[in-house]
Amino acid sequence: MTVNPQPVPPPTGTAAPPARQWWKDAVVYQVYPRSFADSDGNGVGDLAGVTSRVPYLAALGVDAVWLSPFYPSALADGGYDVDDHREVAPEIGTLEDFDRMVAALHAAGIKVMVDIVPNHTSDRHQWFRAALAGGPDAPERALYHIRPGAGPGGSEPPNDWRSMFGGSAWERIDDVGPDGAPLTGPGAPRPWQWYLHIFAPEQPDLNWDHPAVREDFLDILRFWCDRGVDGFRVDAAPGMAKDLSEPYRPVAEIPWWPLPDDGSHPLFDRDEVHDIYRQWRTVLDSCSPPRFAVAEAGVVASRRPAYAASLGQAFNFQMQDADWTARSVGWAIDAGVADEAACGSTTWVLGCHDTPRVTSRYGFDLADDVPPGDPDPAYPAGIAQRMARRWISADGAAPVSDPIRGERRARAAAMIVMALPGAMYLYQGDELGLPEVPDIPEDRLQDPIAHRMREEEKGRDGCRVPLPWTAAGSSFGFGPDDGAEPHLPQPAGWGEHAVEVEEADPDSILHVYREGLRLRREVWGAAGSAEAERLQWVRRDERVLAFSRGGVQCWTAFDADVELPDGEVLLASAPLGLVESSADGGAVGRAVNVLPSDATAWLLAPAPLSAAARTSARRRAAQ
Repeated sequence: MTVNPQPVPPPTGTAAPPARQWWKDAVVYQVYPRSFADSDGNGVGDLAGVTSRVPYLAALGVDAVWLSPFYPSALADGGYDVDDHREVAPEIGTLEDFDRMVAALHAAGIKVMVDIVPNHTSDRHQWFRAALAGGPDAPERALYHIRPGAGPGGSEPPNDWRSMFGGSAWERIDDVGPDGAPLTGPGAPRPWQWYLHIFAPEQPDLNWDHPAVREDFLDILRFWCDRGVDGFRVDAAPGMAKDLSEPYRPVAEIPWWPLPDDGSHPLFDRDEVHDIYRQWRTVLDSCSPPRFAVAEAGVVASRRPAYAASLGQAFNFQMQDADWTARSVGWAIDAGVADEAACGSTTWVLGCHDTPRVTSRYGFDLADDVPPGDPDPAYPAGIAQRMARRWISADGAAPVSDPIRGERRARAAAMIVMALPGAMYLYQGDELGLPEVPDIPEDRLQDPIAHRMREEEKGRDGCRVPLPWTAAGSSFGFGPDDGAEPHLPQPAGWGEHAVEVEEADPDSILHVYREGLRLRREVWGAAGSAEAERLQWVRRDERVLAFSRGGVQCWTAFDADVELPDGEVLLASAPLGLVESSADGGAVGRAVNVLPSDATAWLLAPAPLSAAARTSARRRAAQ
């Protein structure tokens, strides 16, 4: 393929091939609404704030925005404890604000995706409130997984299952009559009842075997599609179908990671979950144009194609887990390319609202790790993730994360991802090189992981700190200067990462992202315009990864400088050096570009491009 070729018309009398769905190659920007931009000064980001920053998103060059939950919530889990899936949290805005935001994004050519949380509701949801208020025989209890306890009077949980956020996966319901007398428990006519919550106690799991649950979520999909939503991100996608038949499997006999590849886990990735998604597919396909969904499916690779077949796309998190080594990144690329073949699309994710920031993860020296046990040879990744969690738990004291090294590697990694075939998911602030904030005071922590598992982890608040837009101001431009303090504290010096600072600096990581995304579109085509060009390895060893797509080569040096081959450099994440070399060992000297370690460069290959294609690429690169 030549660079930016002209489309070839189909032969006379034949139909043009169907267009590739836009989301298969899109750049999707994740907005965590509460931390993006605060328009009204209440300390919480809002939908009007997103609308005000549409020009920034357009200049960045993204194809879509994915909004994390903006629904009414007590924030027991950052908004993933949803009170009402058809409303907007009052502190974030109104449905009218949502409509205005969608209109503004669409006018800028940016599509809109929203989070949908089907595994559970909040404990403030009207169904759950009715289930509690109605007593042990309330019909609404059938909408959740509620079981009698074990032991005398049901005093023990039904089984020993554990929550993903720590502690028991069961919470007791204390039923009392109008006179205050207990209706269940020791001494009462019936045992205590308990409800299942795989996550926080404020997130009771829904019973997806109940037809009312299924129908309600079909209606929720229709509701948002009617408001112009183009796609959905499905939270905890493998979790809805469950096997709660007795006898319960003890927790010691349940594999938690990796999940089994046969659908036998009682709580996650059961085959029956795809019956649910096939129903969703009928709703998504009935829209004009059809909508899609991407599954947050942390399952083994062989199980991801089923989610893609049901919904459209499934996240592959292996690049996010990859350590900054040629072996680990190469392994992640192989996994993504395999997903492209098996699923019809793939995703590339460096960071999100659930993981430590990229720049901080990449700042560690992996040699400083103290492994907890024998590593899994099939999963050569995750060391930096583990080190980052330990570092956050220690308020940033140890191990040491070098911010300069971290940002340098984050620039290089971003260019790798931008050059790969498939969809790129970009978390807000990663384009600014924002570091993790590890030292949030204990009394300001919001993440339930911090409250329930503090001895092990401090949680995810450090990657959710509100964005800096200006170098100065009481909240660095996140909100008005006379507004309330941001809901999570911004550290001193946060303004050095501000948008206005990086926009003025041509060497900033923001400019790497903007130019890289521009070239991504120019070189490999707009999202949905054509089939992704196949990746071909040019060099792959312990120090260097280099691959080619569509006549452009992507070279990355890890722990040593590397001489680049002939070819015009379109973009580099760090300044290149020059050395005098010789041709084929002869005496003829020539200047050779040198890519320094921890850097990536894109090269316009000298062949097989035509002269016209090379001239076109040079012109675009110079713009």
